[in-house]
Amino acid sequence: QDQLVESGGGLVQAGGSMRLSCAASGRTFSSYVMGWFRQAPGKEREFVAAINFLRSTRYADSVKGRFTISKDNAKNTVYLQMDSLKPEDTAVYYCAGRTAFDPSSYEGDYTYWGQGTQVTVSS
Repeated sequence: QDQLVESGGGLVQAGGSMRLSCAASGRTFSSYVMGWFRQAPGKEREFVAAINFLRSTRYADSVKGRFTISKDNAKNTVYLQMDSLKPEDTAVYYCAGRTAFDPSSYEGDYTYWGQGTQVTVSS
């Protein structure tokens, strides 16, 4: 069974750092595009970052320069390093995967989704 499982969420103070992990099982996602999305309370889910199999990346403007997406193909895992966190980064963060080349920012392009992990940034 193909599965994406996020981990690493929690509570952090503003200005702090946190690293999220997304472990894939059931198939090898190394050739897939992997992305991170987030959903804050009362808001729609939004794109955060994506990486393709050539390690080309795309970021939302709101996180550019603060967040870094990376992958470890040997571990079938994708990471999201989040630095200089702000209270507005508080959200449930979701990992997603798609079988394509383009690191799309459109959630409708993604087929596989994790259950999400909560990130809370206190002021």
